[in-house]
Amino acid sequence: MTNKTTDVPSRLDDEEEEKTKTPSSIQVDKHLFDARTVLITGPITQELARDVSARLMALAQVSHDPITVIVSSPGGHVESGDMIHDTIKFIAPEVRILGMGWVASAGALIYVSVPKERRYCTPNTRFLLHQPSGGAGGQASDIEIQAREILKMRDRLNKIFADATGQPMERIEKDTDRDYWMGPDEAIAYGLVGKVAVSVSDLD
Repeated sequence: MTNKTTDVPSRLDDEEEEKTKTPSSIQVDKHLFDARTVLITGPITQELARDVSARLMALAQVSHDPITVIVSSPGGHVESGDMIHDTIKFIAPEVRILGMGWVASAGALIYVSVPKERRYCTPNTRFLLHQPSGGAGGQASDIEIQAREILKMRDRLNKIFADATGQPMERIEKDTDRDYWMGPDEAIAYGLVGKVAVSVSDLD
């Protein structure tokens, strides 16, 4: 009598992702990994946070050489942004971040995960800071709980941006009460950006 076992993949979504990758995209991923570069583009979601954090952890396991993270995002899920933000701070390699296109909302949260001297942007990058928002529904007591959590999140994010920029909390609270847009020069003056990078040599 023989025992027959069936191997089941630990994550079916990983298997599906591998099936959809083309040889050229796999090659690009390899070149980016070898260059110790991680791209964060599009909305910040739980899936993106898992992928980016996994890449950062893998690069940290390979060596402690610096990592470059490129961010171009309209924002998204705050807690997913928190995951990437905290992973960048957690790993041993030094990380530098380059903003491109737009760095908004949860994208800006990721952007300030490194010290100002390691925060770069290209000349046409735009930045957006604002307070978190969320749709509350359900019973009145649930709506009240959700409203309290939004306020706690707002205060926490304001402190992160105040610490990252050197701006007083009162200024951050006032500016993020509505959409607050900045170009590169304004972001440098604000303390959000360390340097504008016109070419890759400017990242040194």
